[in-house]
Amino acid sequence: MNLVWHVSIFVLCTGAFSAEALRPDVVKVGAIFTFGTINGKVATIAMKAAENDVNSDPRFLGGSKLSIQVHDSNFSGFLGIMGALKYMETDTVAILGPQNAIMAHVLSHIANELHVPLLSFTALDPTLSPLQYPYFIQTAPNDQFQMTAIVDMISYFGWGEVVAIFSDDDQSRNGVIALGDKLAERRCKISYKAALPPDPKATRSEVKDQLVKVRMMEARVIVLHTFAKTGLLVFDEAQNLGMMETGYVWIATTWLSTVLDSTSPLSSKTANSIQGVLTLRPYTPDSESKRSFISQWHKLSNGSIGLNPYGLYAYDTVWMLARAIKLFFDQGGNMSFSNSTHLSQMRGGALNLGALSIFDGGKQLLNNILQTNMTGLTGPIQFNSDRSPFRPAYDILNMIENGYRQIGYWSNYSGLSVVTPETLYARPPNRSSSSQQLDSVVWPGGTTKKPRGWVFPNNGRQLRIGVPNRVSYRNFVLLSSVNGTNKVQGYCMDVFLAAINLLPYAVPHIFIPFGDGHKNPNYNELVNMVAANVFDAAVGDIAIITSRTKNVDFTQPYIESGLVVVAPVKKFSRAWAFLRPFTPWMWAVTAAFFLIVGTVVWILEHRINDEFRGPPKKQLVTIMWFSFSTMFFAHRENTLNSFPLPSQELIPW
Repeated sequence: MNLVWHVSIFVLCTGAFSAEALRPDVVKVGAIFTFGTINGKVATIAMKAAENDVNSDPRFLGGSKLSIQVHDSNFSGFLGIMGALKYMETDTVAILGPQNAIMAHVLSHIANELHVPLLSFTALDPTLSPLQYPYFIQTAPNDQFQMTAIVDMISYFGWGEVVAIFSDDDQSRNGVIALGDKLAERRCKISYKAALPPDPKATRSEVKDQLVKVRMMEARVIVLHTFAKTGLLVFDEAQNLGMMETGYVWIATTWLSTVLDSTSPLSSKTANSIQGVLTLRPYTPDSESKRSFISQWHKLSNGSIGLNPYGLYAYDTVWMLARAIKLFFDQGGNMSFSNSTHLSQMRGGALNLGALSIFDGGKQLLNNILQTNMTGLTGPIQFNSDRSPFRPAYDILNMIENGYRQIGYWSNYSGLSVVTPETLYARPPNRSSSSQQLDSVVWPGGTTKKPRGWVFPNNGRQLRIGVPNRVSYRNFVLLSSVNGTNKVQGYCMDVFLAAINLLPYAVPHIFIPFGDGHKNPNYNELVNMVAANVFDAAVGDIAIITSRTKNVDFTQPYIESGLVVVAPVKKFSRAWAFLRPFTPWMWAVTAAFFLIVGTVVWILEHRINDEFRGPPKKQLVTIMWFSFSTMFFAHRENTLNSFPLPSQELIPW
């Protein structure tokens, strides 16, 4: 029994010794950033601080030390790729970065082949799918969440169209695509996309050319998705072009908040050019560890740059990787590398790709990273099933004269609110429109009144409105020429313009006269010209009849004539117009009946009625006057005879 016990102890000790012996003295981690950018500077300082904190406790990694080697890609995708290949030759277990999505798309293929995890908190292209790139992990919310927050703001203020200005690289371009998809879900759209050269290559003239085009557009809601240098150049030129005045809406993505947080103080020129702009900042809840890190930042950076949220993400990403490596060691993982059969045939040459090796424990380390459940400087860190961070949220900032002010929050849990996200997490999710709320906004131009979001555009084809140029009934439609332009007036025009003004969008149009102005035009021809697309529409006193409704659509009638009789009209002299209703023979018969009636009355009345007596001339005049005056019931002679018949009965008419 004693022999077995000693043997067991020996085996256990030997196993423990072997596990410790397999741990390397240094765990190599690469980092690829551009030192000349704000995020590159902040991330480098934060990662080194995290490295020191990890190594401050030698027991954390069981005697191994974490070594982060930083490579400057210097705005070059090629240099970034070559730096990553250099790391792969030196048994690197993971890479922090790359900084932008251009390199991420390329390096992810290398990571897939060599099983080396890539962890990036700045390459936030939403198209970097975990299905295509399983070894690429975004440790900060990608741009799809950011675009969802922007769309929620656009929907909250009731705008329907936006203009997108972006750098023409993978990350910005795909971010704008995500913006368009989210807008379509709200029945909104991007009316114009202005692409700029990738940052920092955009020149002032190129920016100005695009802004001139944007200024001619109908939409006045502009989303700017780019990086710091290009973004500030856009605002500078926009101010010169008068595009930072009342009526415009500018929404900048998180690049602007990083500039505000890391650049202090801003120049007066820059501060003036961003007045009234809305921007987003990744939300990080307040905590004791966060406050402690912020208090140390000035010492860590030597006052060279301010801290922004991506510095916090950089710090947490290093700790996330360190915890995954610790778990890897605790699981008995072996930091071993093997040659790739695909690359062994490519040995030799200047590139020496055959020196690249596969990390045998890469898949195990990747799984450990994805199972992270910790609380860092940015709050709870946990990945969902789609590898997105747990409950991403943003601060919504409004640029004002003295810097900025926070007007609310956005989270994928409850949408827009003026209550902090962690407070809402304790309640059931509620994204109803009634629960969405933001504080008041000071818009460009210093106004607090919500901009309409659109104007009548200066370009594009106007609607061609046909207007009858008629000579009669000019109160309905009246065309007059003023300084060579057609001025349209009348009741029909007033109704049309009133309807246009009630629409929530612009309808640019031009009135085109139809007719020579000397005679009334043929309305059937006018309607047919609308059907033939010569005119886009017609406005006027156009009767709605069956034959016309077969060719065009009419509005609801706004003038009703009631029951009418239509008869052909012939030209006649106005002096004798009263003679036109009857023919000459009819007039002769009528005159004869007048004389007959007068004669009959005279026969019956002259024997007993003194008014029908007198000289023959007077009696003749009385007969004619009495028969004519009966038409108007104005005869002055009174009749006395009741016209009795022999039977003393009246004959019914």
